[in-house]
Amino acid sequence: MKLTSSKNHKQGTKLKSTMGKEREPLREISIFFSKTKKIMSAEEGDWNFYLRTVSNSARDSNITNGPASDPSLLHAVKKLCEFCKREDKTSDDLVARVYPHLNKLFQRSVASLSQSNSSNGLLLLGILQFFLDFGEVVLHDADPSLHTFIRSCLSREFADPIVAAATLDFLYVNKNKLLISFPNLLPQFFPLILKLTAWNGGKLEKPFLKVLPGLVSPGSFLPLFPSLMDLPILVVALEKVERSSGSLVGNNIASIQKSKAPEMLLALMDEAYTGTTIGERGGDESEESSTINVADPLFLELLKDENDGLVERHWTSPGIAAVLQAAKNSPQSDRLKQILNIAPRLLDAYFTIALRDANSSLICALIPILMTRISALFPDQNYMYEVRRRLLEFMLAAFHRSPDLIPLLKKPIIDRLGNAYDSTEKTELALQLCWAVGEYGGGGPTHKDAARELFESLELLLYENLSSSRLGLRQEAAVDSNRKSFSKSSQSRLLCFVITAITKLATHHRELLPRARVALIKVARSRISDSKVSKRAQVYLGLIDEPGICLPVLGPSRPSHGFVHYPGTVNWNEGGNKMVAHIPFYILGEQEGPPFHDFSLSDVLPRR
Repeated sequence: MKLTSSKNHKQGTKLKSTMGKEREPLREISIFFSKTKKIMSAEEGDWNFYLRTVSNSARDSNITNGPASDPSLLHAVKKLCEFCKREDKTSDDLVARVYPHLNKLFQRSVASLSQSNSSNGLLLLGILQFFLDFGEVVLHDADPSLHTFIRSCLSREFADPIVAAATLDFLYVNKNKLLISFPNLLPQFFPLILKLTAWNGGKLEKPFLKVLPGLVSPGSFLPLFPSLMDLPILVVALEKVERSSGSLVGNNIASIQKSKAPEMLLALMDEAYTGTTIGERGGDESEESSTINVADPLFLELLKDENDGLVERHWTSPGIAAVLQAAKNSPQSDRLKQILNIAPRLLDAYFTIALRDANSSLICALIPILMTRISALFPDQNYMYEVRRRLLEFMLAAFHRSPDLIPLLKKPIIDRLGNAYDSTEKTELALQLCWAVGEYGGGGPTHKDAARELFESLELLLYENLSSSRLGLRQEAAVDSNRKSFSKSSQSRLLCFVITAITKLATHHRELLPRARVALIKVARSRISDSKVSKRAQVYLGLIDEPGICLPVLGPSRPSHGFVHYPGTVNWNEGGNKMVAHIPFYILGEQEGPPFHDFSLSDVLPRR
């Protein structure tokens, strides 16, 4: 009996332990569900709290204290967006419940912009993010809302660095959505985006570079170029408004709203669009605001918010000339110094996009504008050097990509060659154009007429230089020695480029050889002061007498774009792995048969 009872006791103990182990997972599951219920109930409570916050603010009729005056409202909008982004079946229901309140809140915020003492930019951006994320669910077209935000809010608050940074971040995060659903939005408002970038300086350079590709479209490609180049003068214009009407930036948005600077900008924009001047509005403006010349077309063009096409920049107007002279003589502000450093890098990004995405028609339309603007820049030495270098590099890169542009642009090219001595920058432009015309044969062998006209223009430039050199470098004998020496070297450099271009054109187009020979003989026999020019002419005369040698040296440099490598042409970049047998026979004195030497061209060519 004792053995039986002890055995039963052991079995009962084992059974209890087994049942306890089986109950442990059930206990854990029940604990998990209880915690989940608590979390869900807590989140549901938060959800209801945030929804009530938005709903109460949307129903509030107090316009003076706008919705943005409640600091908890922006947090509530963001939390509601997070709840709606959850991937469960109830998210669509949540979106449907939230949308009416956010839509009313958006309308109320826009209505209170003119009287609100708080910044509405961040709140409106949060609501716009909801519209973009869930517009398809609630059938909401975000395009009118985006236009309203930019025209009503961003045009007033672009000077706020927080709003400006948040706007660029919003545009970058939603760039794909905007380009697909609203492709014309960013190109339409690129002047305002440039304005907020220029005013807030280097802190927004990287965010702006991320957004820049979205600003480029067929309709904004050409107007965007002068706007980027004129960022320094845009800063000067904004600072002029600030000095006349009060600070654009304060510790909070209230100081901006109380100042007259935003109203001044709006008045200037109204002047641009409606023709109504500030003076016609009445005597509300202070006397200081009258110092801004609202009739100056360049200021009106710079301070606009929307792209209205390519407009001529009136750099010759007296007002702009006075402003540029004052900017040149007065100390530069920190903001202006920053934008002078940033603008060339922005042009680099623009030119990269242009060479990658723009078609030849847009590039062809851009180059004449580039030629005009190369001598119309903000008067800062380092800025002018950096920008002009980039302009010339882009022009040559465009001709390299599409040599067919040269015959299409023969008229502006001929005009620039005729103005080669108006200024040093125009001389440099003429040098680069001479090189491009000669290097690409005036567009190639199929453009005979254009090549002939370009050749005649180069001839005229050459003969004018020869006559002026005989007169002593354009009769500058009375000029000091330093300037005379500079003019002499500049003219000699131009002559070298011109005779090289003439020889290359004649190599591409054999019918021009007799005229090229006559021109080179005149240069070689002339009593020009620089012997380098006459020696180069003599070398070219010897080359064109040996067509086989002239073709590899001065002929087409690449086989693409319709050019063909003629028999016997050597690619000198491959000289290190070629033997003498690869050298054309005429270079070896027309000796037939195998060469009597067996050495690599690397023994002849200089090592790099």
